[in-house]
Amino acid sequence: MKIAVISDIHSNVYALNEVLVDIKNRNVDMIVCTGDLVGYGTRPNEVIEVLRKEKILTIMGNYDDAIGNFKIVCGCDYKDPKDAEKAALSMHFTSEKTTDENKEYLRNLPKEITFTFNNKTIRFVHGSTRLINEYLKENSKESEEVMRELKEDILVCGHTHIPYSKYYGDKLLVNAGSVGKPKTNSPNANYVTIDINSSVKVEIIEVPYDFEKIAKEIEENEILPNDFAGLIRQGSAK
Repeated sequence: MKIAVISDIHSNVYALNEVLVDIKNRNVDMIVCTGDLVGYGTRPNEVIEVLRKEKILTIMGNYDDAIGNFKIVCGCDYKDPKDAEKAALSMHFTSEKTTDENKEYLRNLPKEITFTFNNKTIRFVHGSTRLINEYLKENSKESEEVMRELKEDILVCGHTHIPYSKYYGDKLLVNAGSVGKPKTNSPNANYVTIDINSSVKVEIIEVPYDFEKIAKEIEENEILPNDFAGLIRQGSAK
């Protein structure tokens, strides 16, 4: 069983489309999205409609929860008030732009899914098994705690926007990275494939795309902060 896992698309349909083209050339058996379809970018409806059209198995991210359930904050846990102010502008734009039908789709997404393939049980979440917006960064205390309690063989998450894979004893933690707003110091979209046979092989894949297209749309938008365009171009958190 070979699974492609995408995450954190954040209204960037241009990156999503290129990633899906790349995936189709890799002979995967299924695609799973670990959430955060919307926010920050200009194309929330288009992203949702692509995932629905392609029938991609998708779970809820914290941004999807916020927009789908008409919340006032995205659950992104920003410490800097300036970042929180920019996030509020993103919430405002995304909520205004996303159709009622697509909001309904977002609020009905499952918060996690679990499958068993080739005697390996794999659990998909957005943040962690504890919270939808908990960051499981590589080598963090939070990751160690979650993996110590994990009953499944493999945990797959997103939310940090940085892809990696790491074993904790015999348990594997995989972060799917970010299609639409990477924080890898590269503007390229990224995602992972997980090949489950007698052993488990994880591959991190980068996909170039026309990031200037989404960056310029952000700059031309009257609500979204121009800073978001810089983050797209640089592939950075700040």
